[in-house]
Amino acid sequence: MNPMPQLELAAIEDVQRVKGVVFPAKMTFRQLIITGPPGSGKTRLINKIGGWPEEGFIDLSLKNWWRAQPLSLRPREVHLGIPFVGHDECLTVFEREFLEAPEPLEIDFARIVLPPKKAFFFSVNWRHRYMFEFAIPAPEQILAWRLERRNRESHPVDERVTLEQVVRQVDAYQKIALHFKCKEMLIYVRDEFDGMPKSVVNPRGQSPEEGQTGGRPGDADGSARADIGS
Repeated sequence: MNPMPQLELAAIEDVQRVKGVVFPAKMTFRQLIITGPPGSGKTRLINKIGGWPEEGFIDLSLKNWWRAQPLSLRPREVHLGIPFVGHDECLTVFEREFLEAPEPLEIDFARIVLPPKKAFFFSVNWRHRYMFEFAIPAPEQILAWRLERRNRESHPVDERVTLEQVVRQVDAYQKIALHFKCKEMLIYVRDEFDGMPKSVVNPRGQSPEEGQTGGRPGDADGSARADIGS
């Protein structure tokens, strides 16, 4: 696995406040989906703005995941099922197969299904239906919070947490965030627990898909997609 360089981020200047939390001005309250690795502040943020209290899950390899029932209840915290090379089933980043792999797992981008683009004037632009917040603080910040949380024994995923595990989890979510961004989905990043929303700067040629052996990724209709940065 080639570790993902830290995402290049830029401050979003046009913002709004919703219940004391800063969000991009172009986001509507019902668009919001919050995702990120364990301990990144997702639940705390959802509670603060009065979002849906139960966590959801979406499998990115499934056709029509963007129509899944968990996404109908928003704002909401959602865990991502990510396809990895050598694994038939998608994994979350807190499953043992991910955490205990001898080497960090490679994301199989060829199996990630993306929503269709807007085809006609009156059709739904599924890539803009939601706005994904990727909560991705620095691994050291996440680890410190999870170690503090472990003392309360409230989250079993914190029981044996290590910095190496958190780095793997952050790396996976950074790659998914960049992949979504480059495929014209609406995303932004919050890289501090109470920080400002930031946009992802998409340098040409920087692709999380580089080095993958699973073939060219396909869109929702199964057609080949252009490489990121093209």
